[in-house]
Amino acid sequence: MKKTLITSALLTALLVTGCKDSFLDVKPPAVFDESGLQNRAGVNFLLVGAYSLMDGSGSGATSWHGSADNWIYGTVAADDAYKGSTSGDQPEITFIEIKNILSDNSHFRGKWRTVYDGVARSNDVLRVVDKAADLTDAEKVQIRAQARFLRGWYHFEAKRMFNMVPYLDEKTYNPEDPNSTKIPNDKDIWPSIEADFKFAYDNLPSSQSQPGRATKWAAAASLAKAEMYQKNWADAKVLLTAIVNSGRYRLMERYHDNFRASMNNNAESILEAQNSVNDGAGGGENGNNGATLNYPYAGPTTCCGFFQPSQNLVNAYKTNANGLPLLTNFNDSDVTSDQGVEGNQPFTAFTGNLDPRLDWTVGRRDIPFLDWGPMPGKPWVRDQGNGGPYIAKKHLFYRSDVGTNTFANNTRQNANNTRLIRYAHVLLMLAECEIELSNLEPARALVNQVRRRAANPDGFAKKADGTNAANYVINEYTTTWTDATVARNALRFETRLELALEGHRFFDLVRWGIADQVLNAYMQREARLRPYFTGATFVKGKHEYYPIPLLEITNSAINGKPVLKQNPNY
Repeated sequence: MKKTLITSALLTALLVTGCKDSFLDVKPPAVFDESGLQNRAGVNFLLVGAYSLMDGSGSGATSWHGSADNWIYGTVAADDAYKGSTSGDQPEITFIEIKNILSDNSHFRGKWRTVYDGVARSNDVLRVVDKAADLTDAEKVQIRAQARFLRGWYHFEAKRMFNMVPYLDEKTYNPEDPNSTKIPNDKDIWPSIEADFKFAYDNLPSSQSQPGRATKWAAAASLAKAEMYQKNWADAKVLLTAIVNSGRYRLMERYHDNFRASMNNNAESILEAQNSVNDGAGGGENGNNGATLNYPYAGPTTCCGFFQPSQNLVNAYKTNANGLPLLTNFNDSDVTSDQGVEGNQPFTAFTGNLDPRLDWTVGRRDIPFLDWGPMPGKPWVRDQGNGGPYIAKKHLFYRSDVGTNTFANNTRQNANNTRLIRYAHVLLMLAECEIELSNLEPARALVNQVRRRAANPDGFAKKADGTNAANYVINEYTTTWTDATVARNALRFETRLELALEGHRFFDLVRWGIADQVLNAYMQREARLRPYFTGATFVKGKHEYYPIPLLEITNSAINGKPVLKQNPNY
């Protein structure tokens, strides 16, 4: 499913309809005649167009504003990463990072445009599909189910970003009334999101012949996430248990197999945004555009040095003598870094116990960087003084991918998919539900499945001589969980370690109701390393959600009165 297809489809449709005598019929300005798309090919082209925004790129905003991995809004806004690069480059992201948040920040409008463009494209499919005479009723149901899944997904993204947002269905838009989509954001849209995901769950197949298309289980996991945001633990558990019992998914034997292009759509993948290169599209435009800033400043690439893992995240991967996380005191001391150490100066890496997932998540000095050899430290980092010494790793391409899974003229455009929901995520969500339903031992077993995979020695980062790249010590929880608070803390910590830099952290902290506690403690301590954090404060009751973009409020006006209302305290 390539983005270029929808463009050619629309051009074809325009040519076909334009050759008829009826072209003299006058339509209102900006109204597109859909009659040329009311057939199997036209509906599929519209559906591909709706899917194409799953990666967050292509709605007119710059790519990283709407990136599907939410690296800005879900990771940099939390405690897992810094904006990186230099202080003067993309300062709007720094404002989000330190909670100096204003509604005219262009990044928010970029995300808003992306998700609501996705909603509009999904509604286009739903409006046209029933008019396609060459589709069977069964085929129409399948197409509606995919389109409703996508509509639910885009609204879900809007909901967790901005909270009070409008819900738009295929009946809302009237092509002859430009004000038809200007509806108030005065209702909680969770029920509508759930209805879309439920229709998809009830009607989609368990698997699809084309990678990237929504399945029954992608809908189940998405619906379960929506339920968990509302603390409907029992309902979410039913859905997540069904995924586990389906037998369709398993944890990959090696953790890092989830983060390389050659392993796209593997046995652990439930939902991925598809990226591709060398596919006939010009400029590598179907590659991983959302991460276009987030590569080393030297080494594999020469741009742009953003999205650098935090010292706090690196510290979280320390383990005790039993191979378990330091749940309460992990940040009391730092894992040794090469901050301020030149590449030609001696450096001794941290020798304490570490969770092996660290070195498939974070690039650090003298540790193998995928298949590029040992990371040399400061020479690969744009500005250690601003963004620290570390490099994000999960979205990076391997040296062996160059020329095949990377675009010839820009390796940052590559075919490494964005993993939106993995089976490990499902196991951890199910463990969370079990804890909240007071089933602590089943939760421990689920968390241990994730830790058992991480502890596979075959999946440890290795030096050239085949020895472990660091002192990896990791084990399962062997003591019975009898205290819900302890179990909850362990589950939340495991979720951070397993899913780090995948765009979930900020939204999880908000969902758990601890964002103010965690982020204020984080920002206060970070000021010793990153002075721009001095005075940064997360305001409870405000910063859990981002502001409705100012320009969207302005544009929502009817007869001079805005329809959209701003979130509290902005």
